[in-house]
Amino acid sequence: MGTLLLKNARLLVTMDEQRRKIPDGGIFVRDNVIEAVGPTQDLPTEADRIIDASSMVVLPGLINTHHHLYQTLTRALPAVQNVELFDWLVYLYPIWAELSAEAVYNSALVGLAELLLTGCTTASDHLYLVPNDSRHDDEIRAARELGIRFHACRGSMSLGKSQGGLPPDSVVQTEDEIIADCERLVAEYHDPEPYSMLRIVLAPCSPFSVTGESMKRSADWARARGLTLHTHVAETLDEEKFCLEKFGCRPVEYMRRLDWVGPDVWYAHAIFLNEEEIALMAETGTGVAHCPTSNMRLGSGIAPIREMLDAGVKVGLAVDGSASNDSSHMLAEARMAMLLQRVTKGASALTAEEALELATLGGAKVLGRDDLGSLAPGKAADFIGVNLDRLEYAGAACHDPMGTLVMCTPPTVDLSVVNGRIVVEDGQIPNFDVERAIARQNELALEMVRRAEEKR
Repeated sequence: MGTLLLKNARLLVTMDEQRRKIPDGGIFVRDNVIEAVGPTQDLPTEADRIIDASSMVVLPGLINTHHHLYQTLTRALPAVQNVELFDWLVYLYPIWAELSAEAVYNSALVGLAELLLTGCTTASDHLYLVPNDSRHDDEIRAARELGIRFHACRGSMSLGKSQGGLPPDSVVQTEDEIIADCERLVAEYHDPEPYSMLRIVLAPCSPFSVTGESMKRSADWARARGLTLHTHVAETLDEEKFCLEKFGCRPVEYMRRLDWVGPDVWYAHAIFLNEEEIALMAETGTGVAHCPTSNMRLGSGIAPIREMLDAGVKVGLAVDGSASNDSSHMLAEARMAMLLQRVTKGASALTAEEALELATLGGAKVLGRDDLGSLAPGKAADFIGVNLDRLEYAGAACHDPMGTLVMCTPPTVDLSVVNGRIVVEDGQIPNFDVERAIARQNELALEMVRRAEEKR
């Protein structure tokens, strides 16, 4: 891959152990690894590729810890614009049951391209239903084509409506089917090595769509192979009621009983937690994917992020599914995380720097990646650059280049480097046919809704 030199950044935000912010900073990369970080004058002057970042603020690539890429096909559907989670799911399950291999692939292209253009360099996606001819391989192909670092969560649902679950029986699988496909995916794709571009995660969907036996079996199977675990927990009061009625305990306690706590586990949402549950998560190293926009969009609630951070819980940032956010904008999510904590806790509840830390270092910790999240020698060469000379930043970037990214209207990025390779340049993804992806996405979305409506 050769060498790459980024120089003259107006401000380089490292997120390293000293949290250095370096004016006129630079990064020297050899192959896919950062070799040196510091003032431009202290770095080598020659490289195979040189990037002049004199108008940019540069920071580590953002890490999205929870998504449902297939949901880019069902954004802003009028019937579910004003309903809460359970009703939202019940309406959408039959539409998602019409997914095809092409739909999973194209929706992943669209969602991952949107993420790349908004600063994300590592994405974790939770695909928990694979009807018809769809497979996780379809979104993995899209991630590889775009060059984004990817954690594919092999989601599953085994508790259908006939067994007291929420999803229709048509979209659930047996435990044997789920484990067999996990074995196939891990054997074919999982790379546990440092700087890995692709890892497989075991991710049963939620307490109301997966049996306790499936949860236990998945955890045992994953841990025997050194894999990480992910699921939805404590997203709504309806979920809490479901767990109390069905299992006699709250969601986090149910997870504890199933051995779903630990440094290899992270939960999506974790809104409704008490002090004891936060302490348990901190003590066990259990992580959280915070989804502020989705939580607001569905009226679910405000996660106690300030309390989690103060207790030492690992917290990363996530856009969640694009049908409960209707966007895949990582910089916008950082802004929402900051603002939402301030609604009930005051203007100092979460700073702009803390919001960006959630999106970088926080996300790396949640995903179990010590090779990502900061700009330092030995770290993966994942970083982004945003041109500060733009209308939205006039009168702001001259005061605080880093704070401007979160306080002002979130932009798209001008530069993104993943694993030492430029994947966004001059605000565009090279060789990506965006017009074709958009046109086919709209066709597939309309076809899925039409088929589902005909069957209702």
